[in-house]
Amino acid sequence: MVNLLSKIVLAIFLLITSVNAETLKKIEIDGNKRISDESIIIFSDLKTNQEISKSDLDTAIKNLYKTNFFENISLSFENQILKIFIEENPIIDKFEITGIKKQSLVEFIKDKIQLSEMKSFDEEILSADLNLIDNILKSSGYYFADISSSKNLNEKLNSVNLKINIELGQKAKIKKIIFLGEKVFKDKRLKEVITSEEHKFWKFVSNKVYINKELINLDKRLLTNYFKDNGYFNVKVENSFVEFDKDSNFNLIFNITSGKKFFFNNFTLNIPKNYDSKTFDPIRKKFSKLKGETYSLSKINDLLKKIDRIALTKQYEFINASLIEKIENEKINLEINISESEKLYVEKINISGNYSTLEEVIRNNLIVDEGDPLNEILFNKSINNLKSLGIFKRVDTDIKKGSNDTLKVIDIDIEERPSGEISLTAGFGTSGEIIGAGIKEKNFLGKGINLDTNLELTPESVKGRFIYAKPNFNNSDNTLFTSLKSSTTDVLTDSGYKTSELGFSLGTKFEQFQNIFLSPEIDFLIEDLETSDKASDVLKKQEGSYTDFYFNYTINQDLRDKKFRTESGYQTFFSQEVPLISDNSEFANSFEISKYKKLSTRSDMVGKISFFAKTITGLSDDVRISKRLNIPSTKLRGFEKGRVGPVDNNDYVGGNHVSALNLSATLPNILEGLDNLDVGVFFDAANIWGVDYNSSLDDKSTIRTSTGIAFNLITPIGPLSFSFANALTQASTDKTETFRFRIGTQF
Repeated sequence: MVNLLSKIVLAIFLLITSVNAETLKKIEIDGNKRISDESIIIFSDLKTNQEISKSDLDTAIKNLYKTNFFENISLSFENQILKIFIEENPIIDKFEITGIKKQSLVEFIKDKIQLSEMKSFDEEILSADLNLIDNILKSSGYYFADISSSKNLNEKLNSVNLKINIELGQKAKIKKIIFLGEKVFKDKRLKEVITSEEHKFWKFVSNKVYINKELINLDKRLLTNYFKDNGYFNVKVENSFVEFDKDSNFNLIFNITSGKKFFFNNFTLNIPKNYDSKTFDPIRKKFSKLKGETYSLSKINDLLKKIDRIALTKQYEFINASLIEKIENEKINLEINISESEKLYVEKINISGNYSTLEEVIRNNLIVDEGDPLNEILFNKSINNLKSLGIFKRVDTDIKKGSNDTLKVIDIDIEERPSGEISLTAGFGTSGEIIGAGIKEKNFLGKGINLDTNLELTPESVKGRFIYAKPNFNNSDNTLFTSLKSSTTDVLTDSGYKTSELGFSLGTKFEQFQNIFLSPEIDFLIEDLETSDKASDVLKKQEGSYTDFYFNYTINQDLRDKKFRTESGYQTFFSQEVPLISDNSEFANSFEISKYKKLSTRSDMVGKISFFAKTITGLSDDVRISKRLNIPSTKLRGFEKGRVGPVDNNDYVGGNHVSALNLSATLPNILEGLDNLDVGVFFDAANIWGVDYNSSLDDKSTIRTSTGIAFNLITPIGPLSFSFANALTQASTDKTETFRFRIGTQF
């Protein structure tokens, strides 16, 4: 770049004393071998029979150099004749990148750099490209790469063969993630917030364990938002850097200054005089509830979402909202100013950078479309929709002037990211072992399709499931999903029966009302039930093959403040399973509600209370064994899984009705130095009753209760969760369990 500027300055200097405004009659070009006279004249943007000045010639020189076709340029203007003397840069006849086996990475690099075959060669551009390649490799974890270049010049043809050789070396792994300064929260909590992970030998397919500049910058933003979401308005993640250890690994270090904790104080809402004040009453109602609560980005976003919904009503197409936050001691006054924006419309939307993703996937997530009013709130929400898909590394926008003053052209430039994930899990506990694996893809075939495949193995069962989900199916804003499942449960030795299931489902999910989601589906299932001499008479009676065709639906209301680390709000589920065609029809209902509340403004203690109930009734016969209900192990700790409730022939046969009440609370850091440990207390109460084929087995008066303490710890070999529970009340046949643990990992 320095050489280019010096060449331009020199060429212009030669013209200073010789050019006045004069008519250009003729252009003569000398020195060009490969590039035609006509092309050079077009590049210069000069035309004959026009008045030209020194400024015009300055611009012409700059235009010619910008093409990168020329090494040297000089001009001479005498007697209305302009002579252009040029020296061409050599053309790249052959270009190759060697040393990288992964061709997709080679193609990605070639797509990003400027030099390529049949382009002009320039040393400064080569230097810039080598620097860009170094940054690309570092973003992929290759901090030890050795990059060199070589070229062979053919002076006769004025061409060059260019080779860039890359020795990748080993990827730079993250040995340890360290948080320094006023971190406030435990290391375990902060590691859950960021995307980077510490390298472990079993995480051999994860890209998150390598040093990546973009991931580190994302981590800084995630940490900043997390602290702000918990009241630390002035938080600064001042620096993040890496350092070598003696084995050439990296420690990833974040320095955090949290500052004081802030709380909401007074709220002000200013709207234009011609707006209907009642339209904004839902926003004002939130103000009194928020005053005195911990400052939170999530709660502010909730207010902005309400404004979004007002804009979506089309009553206010040209609306804009701005926030002013004023600090008063440890409190923040929030002023929301709603105003009318300039009346502009979207003439055209240009999308670039989507090499794999179909353009319709991007356009389907835009609320503002061509021909619509350019509503700033809805435009920003459209861009957030794209970012939330999780398939783009970067989403940049540029709003430019359209064909007239009221029209705008929007350019959206995206950069795609890998969208696949492989996971392995392993769990070991006193109730048995679990091994699982899964593959996920968020952008299958570039169509925004989600695929999820998982397999789970236990000593008694094998379960597999494949799920296909297509968001915004047929431009309906509905998610279409279908799944295949297969499972086998073999307890012939202990209980005398074995079940095999093969099922298919097709359904959709959409937001029916504000924060209320409806998920209807049809479900087809084929089941085989096999018994042995150890089976009870009832089980032997049920032996055979069954075909079920059901209509199921779930209604979910989600009013949580946030999905990750919820601190307030509640969530409810109601679902029904309705038989359409079945060899043994059953009708099932279930309901669950969970309520969250922060117990202290000075710590991260959160309380949760939840209630769960489910019932199933046989319409034509007794409920078959595979569909009978058991208390979920997560809702009744202190008891062995599947070893609670009615017993027949030494077999726990389950019931027709189940209910559970759970109270839990997280505790502040009670053990200094154990930042990777979360501690909570719980109380569980549950009941299971109803045996339709034999009422004498029913024991509906027995309520099982337990209390205990739960631990979640990040260990060198993976996350470990365990609980100590004491059964307070139980039936005589129930099997209790004092200690339960699970260890595993996911990458």
